[in-house]
Amino acid sequence: MYQINSSAPRQANNFLRGELLRERFSALWRVCLATGASDDAESIWSALDKRYSEPHRFYHDTHHIAYCLEQLDLAIGEVNNPAQLEMAIWFHDVVYDLGSQDNEARSTGFFRVAADGKMPRAFVDAVVDLIMATRHNAVPSDLDQQFICDIDLASFGCPWTCYMRDSAAVKAEFQGADEEYRRGKKAFLNALLERPRIFMTDFFNALYEQRARDNIHRLLELIEQRRA
Repeated sequence: MYQINSSAPRQANNFLRGELLRERFSALWRVCLATGASDDAESIWSALDKRYSEPHRFYHDTHHIAYCLEQLDLAIGEVNNPAQLEMAIWFHDVVYDLGSQDNEARSTGFFRVAADGKMPRAFVDAVVDLIMATRHNAVPSDLDQQFICDIDLASFGCPWTCYMRDSAAVKAEFQGADEEYRRGKKAFLNALLERPRIFMTDFFNALYEQRARDNIHRLLELIEQRRA
């Protein structure tokens, strides 16, 4: 049995988080299986966990997935199809190759292979559409697609210390020069500020909009000063 001790709190926390995530994913996967489909939840979880534990991930890892799930739980009474939305959260960053422009499309491919013949086609197609919405290149009309976009960006509205920790983790995944990173980051942040609303759903707009804008303005000042 795993023993938790005060000399290894980080390892203990990582273990407990991993076990809770495994149990939650496995329960969801089994609920979504079609009648008669074989139970392969553990093998799918192992494949997911391997992907999200890749050494080049500093932000797009299981911490991000856990945070997204927490946000889903906050809004669970507002979404239309909770199982579809949660499944999309689990798979939306499963493929994350640095510098690639088609990670979301490849993540949908990963999910289609995993779910092929085991889940209803309509369910699989809906999850794929939700994953593709996290490209953040359009405003979707579907409410659950709006929710997954907001959930994916929810950390912009967390307290400043948390926001800066996440920003540093995102920067650690960037392979280019600092100036190239700053240019891209400024363009992305300014594009968010130019939106009428960063968060599309009323739920997350009320929860995080103002703090997200405050955080972005504050980070842009640091970038201009070359302190971030």
